[in-house]
Amino acid sequence: MTHNHRSEADATALSQETTQHASEQHEVGVPSSEPRIQPLTVDELSDDLLEIIRRMVQVNSAIDARQKEELTDLIADHTTGTAAADLAAQVKNLPEIVRTMLRHPTLFACQTDIGIQLLGRGALSPRDRELAVLRIGWLCQAPYEWGEHVHVAKSIGITSAEIERITQGSNAPGWNEHEQAILRAAEELREKAMISDATWTTLSKRLNDQQLIELPIVIGQYQTVAYYQNSLRLRLHEGNLGLQAR
Repeated sequence: MTHNHRSEADATALSQETTQHASEQHEVGVPSSEPRIQPLTVDELSDDLLEIIRRMVQVNSAIDARQKEELTDLIADHTTGTAAADLAAQVKNLPEIVRTMLRHPTLFACQTDIGIQLLGRGALSPRDRELAVLRIGWLCQAPYEWGEHVHVAKSIGITSAEIERITQGSNAPGWNEHEQAILRAAEELREKAMISDATWTTLSKRLNDQQLIELPIVIGQYQTVAYYQNSLRLRLHEGNLGLQAR
């Protein structure tokens, strides 16, 4: 068997193995119990925390996220002295992920800055980025991340059929060579913490140096997001269908 045939066989086995592993994992749905860390309340809102929310507005605007209006309204109303009851209602309506992560504002601010860079100023095309994010989100069985990025992916033209194929992996029929390599990069990083030479060579046909550096960082960033979202048992935001989203 030639080297190329071995590489293809190894890639097929890896794709099948990672997809099977993901499907066998217990789906983390909407927890019936309370989240492990209670979200922020309106009494705990401060000017320093509002500055972090302003950064979140930049992230959500970059990807046209559904929550951007809620964040913007909260900042405006807090600045103009809106009644406490109304402000409390708006804080309660913020995504639980925001109100929970504000318990560690310094760390959340740093992570938000990474999001601004990758989503708003990133070198990768939006399509390549979302293919990578969705594949790692699925492999991590991360309902919150998956559901939110299905919304983002569809807003940039990725279809429901393609999203279904992402759950099947890089060797599902219908991907072109480049798309297959993007998905396989996520599979290889998840499984072996390394993009293989064969996959890197394929990626290099279309991606420049900046994009090649950025791709594993994007995948690693969203694997991290999956870890804390699942571990904190963050409940799904309204309209987020979790792993059922297509």
